[in-house]
Amino acid sequence: MQFSIKKFSLSLVAAVLLTATLAVQAGSANKHTYTEDQFLSAFSGKSQKIITEQLGAPAKKEQSIKPAGAASFMAKAGADDQNSKPVKVEMWYYHNLVKYDKKHTYKETELTFVNDRVMNIAFFNNR
Repeated sequence: MQFSIKKFSLSLVAAVLLTATLAVQAGSANKHTYTEDQFLSAFSGKSQKIITEQLGAPAKKEQSIKPAGAASFMAKAGADDQNSKPVKVEMWYYHNLVKYDKKHTYKETELTFVNDRVMNIAFFNNR
């Protein structure tokens, strides 16, 4: 009876150690941080494919939609909605990726894509 309990205990310890090792490796796989300037020069104007290859999948994605009444407002402003090309705007959010000093990182980094290219980058601590 003791022999089987000993085997079970060793198997349980081995499983816990293996799980912990895999969790640490998965968590540290993409833990590279950037300064603000490094991040801006590395990712401004890049495609979604390049961003995904370098940073991995975002923590959150949001799709921009055209607000109600936007067409009538744009018509008043003189825009021609019939001849304009459709624009796809999407925001991707990453956490704790960009440092603003040696000890602290921004809580959230927002990449705004317009037709598959990064057009705006913002860093936030207050969200």
